[in-house]
Amino acid sequence: MLYAHVHLTLPDWIHAHVDDSRAYPSDEDKVALAIELSRMNVRERSGGPFGAVVFGPDHRIIAAAVNRVVPQTTSLAHAENMAYMLAQQRLQTPRLNDVLSPVTLATSAQPCCQCYGATVWAGIDRLLIGARADDVMALTQFDEGPLPADWVGELTRRGIEVVRDVLRDQACAVLRNYGEGGGDHY
Repeated sequence: MLYAHVHLTLPDWIHAHVDDSRAYPSDEDKVALAIELSRMNVRERSGGPFGAVVFGPDHRIIAAAVNRVVPQTTSLAHAENMAYMLAQQRLQTPRLNDVLSPVTLATSAQPCCQCYGATVWAGIDRLLIGARADDVMALTQFDEGPLPADWVGELTRRGIEVVRDVLRDQACAVLRNYGEGGGDHY
């Protein structure tokens, strides 16, 4: 029989580590939360070393997520995709900025080719990035896949502001810990 249902979950610990009642006003505050989620995901062994959070115009959390590829047995369960899906379900729209703007995604690391594609269509206005793809590949041996040569320019042309290297050293520390600790590579 064919499957007719997809069910993805976040780890139970995430609720205790996300304060959705407060605002995260600065870019650093937003990325720091994404990095903390990535750190917790490694520590709790509940997925890969990536975290992502969608914020609304009031700087409050719409959705927070971590990488769940291995526990959920699907290559689509990257942190950014999980955050987008949760935010879209919460707001009941496939394009987030159709109902709120500006919408910001803060991610612990640069989106891979899959998450880059999702970013184009998710309806965000700002993308805040901790570690770079080169950091991810060097520190964890993950293959981040191909991106357009001018991927930042392409997002900018589509109305998405890109801010890179926010708390990059802290984001790289999580990746290094995962890589040196023998985390799963998929």
